[in-house]
Amino acid sequence: MATIIASVLAVLGTLLGAGLTLAFQQRATDRSHQFTRDEKVRQERLDAYSAYGGVLINYRRCLIHLWFCEHEQPPLEDPETVRIRAYSLRTSAQEALFKVQILTDDETLSQAADSLLDDVNALAMAESRNELEDLRERTRITIRRLIRSARQHL
Repeated sequence: MATIIASVLAVLGTLLGAGLTLAFQQRATDRSHQFTRDEKVRQERLDAYSAYGGVLINYRRCLIHLWFCEHEQPPLEDPETVRIRAYSLRTSAQEALFKVQILTDDETLSQAADSLLDDVNALAMAESRNELEDLRERTRITIRRLIRSARQHL
């Protein structure tokens, strides 16, 4: 009888040990998967935020160049050529904005990114050089502020 009890205890001990080992391994695997997922999201956000900032800088530069082509005599370059380049950069900026909005959890950051694109768009509609310079400085500061805010979400 003692042999049977000892055998049953040995089997139960083995099963309990195997069960605990499985539970710990599963927990470790889950943590590893969560870490990997979080790191992938962080990297995608980093890529999206930096791409948006970069394309905004290029789009902004192109719109400033377009303004000078349209308002300076003689034009620095054919305004129509610059306008086509600006349309292409605006499309790239909108695509980058969509990616930022999809990846961010912060509605304030998403709205700031959207508002910033509107501010950059306004550069082409400046009616005077002073207005252009004001918009130019404001968008430069706002782009930097957006990137600093985005850094907090990485």
